[in-house]
Amino acid sequence: MKTLRALAALLSYPTAELVAAADEIRSVLDREALLPRAERAALDKVIGELAQGDLFDLQERYGLLFDRTRSLSLHLFEHVHGESRDRGQAMVDLLKLYEESGYTPVASELPDFLPLFLEYASTREPRAAIELIGQPAHVVAALRERLAKRSSSYEAVMAALLVLSKARLDQATLDILRAEPDPEPDDLEALDAAWVDQEVTFGPGASNSSGCAVDGLADRLRAASRPADGTVPPLTRGRTNRQGVAS
Repeated sequence: MKTLRALAALLSYPTAELVAAADEIRSVLDREALLPRAERAALDKVIGELAQGDLFDLQERYGLLFDRTRSLSLHLFEHVHGESRDRGQAMVDLLKLYEESGYTPVASELPDFLPLFLEYASTREPRAAIELIGQPAHVVAALRERLAKRSSSYEAVMAALLVLSKARLDQATLDILRAEPDPEPDDLEALDAAWVDQEVTFGPGASNSSGCAVDGLADRLRAASRPADGTVPPLTRGRTNRQGVAS
């Protein structure tokens, strides 16, 4: 699904190469025609801003949104595991999933970086790709709401992912994610507080319609590479320091 690769590109840090590829991204979306008209039109705004905007301004906007504000982090496990030791194990599991599927990430990003995850999904056959992108759908939905609150055109990318995934969202799960602190990027005190080391816990009922809790996202990603007998070693629980985010 080249559409997933196009969406991954739109969520990547703006570079001169990405700006130059704006027309190609638009062509990919048009050729596959997987998105409804409304979502496709909204993506045109993102592509237009990329093609016509000042590169420095585009990079600054991207950094303020996704690198500075934890609640908008594009690292999926930031929202699921936070600072717990589960996050490190989940990273290992996800990287193993990539490698066992024959996918070798070329970026220097952490394996849970959403654009990288979408790149991987784009290499799977369509049904598997759709199932895969549906697994972090609650995180994507929360990101969409926060981007909409900021009137960010990037909301369109999250909306497109939700449409493609056809995921059924559970209100209780969304409420847990909505409870994350969501400071504005110019509120330095609130930003510092949001990055404070803390154990992330989820209460009862934090499960989606398929019975998988929010903090079970890693388990579901691991399931894609589960051996035929279904055996998977249990994840450990605990704390660790926050991992760095590559730019």
